[in-house]
Amino acid sequence: MAANATSFTSPLATIKYGTASFSPQLEYVLETISNTSAWTILASILAILVAYDQFSYIWSKGSIEGPAWKAPFIGPFLQSVNPKFEEYYAKWISAPLSCVSVFHKFVVIASTRDMARKVFNSPQFVQPCVVDIAHKLLGADNWVFLDGKAHVEFRKGLNGLFTRRALEIYLPGQEAVYNRFFKEFVETTKEAGGKPVPFMPHFRQVITAVSCRTFVGHYMSDATVRKVADDYYLITAALELVNFPIIIPFTKTYYGKKAADMVLAEFSKCAAKSKVRMNADGEVTCIMDAWIKQMVDSKKWREAESKGETEGLVKPNPLLRDFTDYEIAQTVFTFLFASQDATSSASTWLFQTMAQRPDVLDRVREENLKVRNGDIHAPLNLDQLESLTYTRAVVRELLRYRPPVIMTPYVAKKAFPISETYTAPKGSMVIATTYLALRDPDVYENPDSFDPERYYTGDAEVKGAKNYLVFGTGPHYCLGQHYAQLNLALFIGMASLLVDWTHHATPLSEEIKVFATIFPKDDCPLTFEDRKW
Repeated sequence: MAANATSFTSPLATIKYGTASFSPQLEYVLETISNTSAWTILASILAILVAYDQFSYIWSKGSIEGPAWKAPFIGPFLQSVNPKFEEYYAKWISAPLSCVSVFHKFVVIASTRDMARKVFNSPQFVQPCVVDIAHKLLGADNWVFLDGKAHVEFRKGLNGLFTRRALEIYLPGQEAVYNRFFKEFVETTKEAGGKPVPFMPHFRQVITAVSCRTFVGHYMSDATVRKVADDYYLITAALELVNFPIIIPFTKTYYGKKAADMVLAEFSKCAAKSKVRMNADGEVTCIMDAWIKQMVDSKKWREAESKGETEGLVKPNPLLRDFTDYEIAQTVFTFLFASQDATSSASTWLFQTMAQRPDVLDRVREENLKVRNGDIHAPLNLDQLESLTYTRAVVRELLRYRPPVIMTPYVAKKAFPISETYTAPKGSMVIATTYLALRDPDVYENPDSFDPERYYTGDAEVKGAKNYLVFGTGPHYCLGQHYAQLNLALFIGMASLLVDWTHHATPLSEEIKVFATIFPKDDCPLTFEDRKW
């Protein structure tokens, strides 16, 4: 046993007793290493890694604005766990380009309109990305992670889902959801004894419900919609900008993954039901139906073409392949991902701002009553909804005044010469920021004021064409931007006729908190009651 033990002794520990001959200097080095403790070696390795981490950051930073040095390895992680809008804003106004480094990720922040547009319009250098955990929640093969030609081709098949004809089909379902939730809003105030209740969570629920009805119709029960609405908060928390890139039990990412799996499973069930109805020539009532109907028609065309029997048939454009239930669920989930937080944010600010500006609310109410010919319960068709020019100006100004999405992350596919003096390294995250573009005083007079007139009678639409980056620009602009704005106009227009509400301001009402998108720090305390005419 003792003899065997000696076979594991380090050669460095006995090398000076061997027959080999070394120079005195080398022998000294070897002896020093052999006598060094494991802790000393570990400390030396750590020091080298810290130095490398620091050097790598400084090298990547180059000439742009940013901290002179970073906290070893983690960078500003602790601040990022609880992000503050004020800190983001300070970073934006510090320079057109600035940077931070969190863990292994070097981040370049493009703050001005021109820098942000450069990012949006440079698909040859960058592609959209989300946080590391997003691939695990949305699926690594999800279409949102496609790039180049593959992305363009997939997107072509989705364009038909947001045409005017399609939007008209979705309206009745949206109106039904809003009518139900207005009653719930009033009941919530009664249950609270007439005292104000933070309504941000309620707006998240109503937006989830209207999104689910628009995306999957009545294939999902009210109880399941409610569960999706309740659990989606966990998905948002898991997709915060800074989070652990691995799923650890009982963390935000763990609960977010469980919620995402549940939503995908439910959407897959909806896809299977929709396929049955669309193959039986059922009526299209939701986005999922419209997409699957296109797949069914594409299959019929191919079959007819193979038999030479296409006379009298209209060739679908584009022709779609058959997607699996899970692929359809993944895609619809991305619609929910893209719309849920942004529209919840806009709704919260919209109701708060309207309560603060009764003059604006009165004009919205008057316009909506007029288009319904005095019947507050009359449904709207798309032409009527689009004719609400003042209501739509209110929505457009709200999205400028309180833009839900303040940052859009991209990843550099290769070294990206974002300016004449700086190149973002390959693999770095490049974040396009929209906030300053929407607050440009050269484009928007009194930019910190809410003023719908700039879109109703003013020239903001034309003058601010390059600044209005609420929905992005370039090849990855938001597919549903027209739908989102009409949906918000429908929401606030119906509310103006059916309920009255009061905002109970606090010192935190105008302060902004960041939770994926932006919300009032006090979560918008409101009271509701039925409107008496």
